[in-house]
Amino acid sequence: MKTYFVYILANKKNGTLYIGITSDISRRIWEHKEGLADGFTKKYDVKLLVHIEQTGDIRAAIEREKQLKKWNRKWKMRLIEESNPEWKDLSEEL
Repeated sequence: MKTYFVYILANKKNGTLYIGITSDISRRIWEHKEGLADGFTKKYDVKLLVHIEQTGDIRAAIEREKQLKKWNRKWKMRLIEESNPEWKDLSEEL
């Protein structure tokens, strides 16, 4: 079964946030860190993986990504704080 990841990147604690989805989290985070993903993350230097969720259902992953993108900033910050209060770069554990 394939695994899908919904993730949140930040440029620093309480900084700019980016929400994405991928089936290859290691590759995708590497692309962000190397600046290979043109656009928002490159422009704002958003490279720290601060939150990650996984599922085996692509539809659930897409719905979760859409849901998180609609959330207000306060809710997103609370989600990150609950799972990663120190805002550690979780990519180091991949």
